Amino acid sequence: MVSAANFLAMVVTCALLMTSRDTCHAARHLADTTAAAAAPAAAAAAVPGLPAVPTMPQAALPPMPAVPAVTVPQVTVPQVTLPPIPAAPKVTVPPQVALPPIPAVPSSVLPKLTLPPMPAAVVPSVGPKVALPPMPSVPAVNVPMPFAAPPPSA
Repeated sequence: MVSAANFLAMVVTCALLMTSRDTCHAARHLADTTAAAAAPAAAAAAVPGLPAVPTMPQAALPPMPAVPAVTVPQVTVPQVTLPPIPAAPKVTVPPQVALPPIPAVPSSVLPKLTLPPMPAAVVPSVGPKVALPPMPSVPAVNVPMPFAAPPPSA
């Protein structure tokens, strides 16, 4: 049985996989419309017999506004002296009192018990006994281990 967290992770993964085709289409469109994709198109215009590919005008981006520098004030932590930790009071344990010995139980109080004998376990017969064919011997084949280290060179 899977836990709820594993099930939720599986559902989210499946949902992402189902919606990934739009992401791939957008990535392909972005790759086709960037300047790096226009470079092979310029080289293809040099082939005789093919018309020249018109170039797309490059849009200029506005300048990036300056970000003001943030000054972080210096914080000084005052030195604090802590009071000394009080010593734990000494615990005095009272002396152990000697217990009286346990009196012996007279044998006349306990009755003698005898258990009945255990009946023999009878296993019912299931069916006729079937003899299995002998197991064929497996030949010893010297197969090299795929990840074993090579022998050291002498």
